[in-house]
Amino acid sequence: MDKTNVMAYFSIYGDHFPINEVTQLLGIEPTKSYNKGEVIVRPKNDNVISHTINYRIETAWELSSGYQESNDVKAQLDQILEPLKNKTALINHLKMKYKLECLISIVIKIENGLTPGLHLDTEQIDFANRINAEFDIDMYANPYSSDFNM
Repeated sequence: MDKTNVMAYFSIYGDHFPINEVTQLLGIEPTKSYNKGEVIVRPKNDNVISHTINYRIETAWELSSGYQESNDVKAQLDQILEPLKNKTALINHLKMKYKLECLISIVIKIENGLTPGLHLDTEQIDFANRINAEFDIDMYANPYSSDFNM
């Protein structure tokens, strides 16, 4: 039986900025980074007829939990926010210097109707507020069968 998976990630993004400087100042290696104009590499899919090439529209530095089996989104959020929570002044400095934005994303892949808890605590909300970050939540509910009759 497939299990519900959750991924949380924090992004600093903007037009152009030196990713290495962000990494050095924060003292954290990103789990993913890319520059505006880079080709977006997609997994090969034999069913795709079109061979359209897409390019990155922004530069980004990301810190991700990766997908993990989870019953509570808080665990994945804490993994990515804990190393950043005392770096709000640095993040805000980088935002002003390079005209950057911040985003906290949560991606939930629901399996067999098993939805995880989705609670943002005051510490997470306060951190997002101090760096003026938005939250983005994506949910993918995979089909499941249920004996429950409506």
